[in-house]
Amino acid sequence: MLFRRNTKPSCAYCKHGMTMGFGEIACSKRGIMSVEGKCNLFCYEPTKRKPEYSRKTKLVKIPGEDFNIQTTGGLAGGLPTELPPE
Repeated sequence: MLFRRNTKPSCAYCKHGMTMGFGEIACSKRGIMSVEGKCNLFCYEPTKRKPEYSRKTKLVKIPGEDFNIQTTGGLAGGLPTELPPE
């Protein structure tokens, strides 16, 4: 959830900070901060946040017989399923 309102403050995705590498952020308001750092001037920038990927769901094999369509002689409206002879 990138655009959640209750995001925990972190210098890593604050609009005032720029990544320098080695776990450091150059903040325009506070100077050099750690990635885990935070302050009262935090302003969330959603484009800086990397989303957490959910784990892949486990696929379940479904037998082929579940996909067969069996006709019972007509449609719900009473129409015949076979074409009349020409």
